[in-house]
Amino acid sequence: MVTQSVRSARCRAEVIIAATRGVGAMEEEMHTDAKIRAEIGTGCSPRGPGCSLRHFACEQNLLSRPDGSASFLQGDTSVLAGVYGPAEVKVSKEIFNKATLEVILRPKIGLPGVAEKSRERLIRNTCEAVVLGTLHPRTSITVVLQVVSDAGSLLACCLNAACMALVDAGVPMRALFCGVTCALDSDGTLVLDPTSKQEKEARAVLTFALDSVERKLLMSSTKGLYSDSELQQCLAAAQAAAQHVFRFYRESLQRRYSKS
Repeated sequence: MVTQSVRSARCRAEVIIAATRGVGAMEEEMHTDAKIRAEIGTGCSPRGPGCSLRHFACEQNLLSRPDGSASFLQGDTSVLAGVYGPAEVKVSKEIFNKATLEVILRPKIGLPGVAEKSRERLIRNTCEAVVLGTLHPRTSITVVLQVVSDAGSLLACCLNAACMALVDAGVPMRALFCGVTCALDSDGTLVLDPTSKQEKEARAVLTFALDSVERKLLMSSTKGLYSDSELQQCLAAAQAAAQHVFRFYRESLQRRYSKS
């Protein structure tokens, strides 16, 4: 009898939530461990010193039940991701020529709301743009994201965690992807990777998902008022910052697989 390797969405979420009980201790260790910590990007844009990225940290293969997992720390924002599949899929969700991709986002406290459902759709669209689902037709690939802490740029952190978890699961992709958030102050100053306070005070907040091959735009999410020129300026700054994120990806993977 074939055992299903993917359970219901509620069961998957419970696995991730249970696993986060030890994430606090892990985050403290990640903050103090120089091997998995990297400071990147100061002055990515000529607009001023505010254009910088916070410290990144990542650890893969944390959970035993998913096929791949990763914890991504971006400043004080932390997200834990687990990937299940390619695996058996329900007949009602089966697609004959490609894999069915599903994203589940759980908030730190309480049940998912409208904001979580909107982010799920954005993350799913980004993953579908790079995952080679045609190599695994009639299967299911599920990405479960658990928010551990939200200190700003949450959607970008979720995208980064999802990408590293997909890599850990060995899911075939045509390119890696990353998320970068930009904020525009009332005076037009651009801030990369803003904190929660900076997002609340900003006139506009824009998040971009970019691929690692040509820095092409895969997804964008915007909130607030901005001009066309400011949009292009934020996109250019995000593309420049993406180079630092992908470099961090490479260094993180090299450290992991170079261990004897």
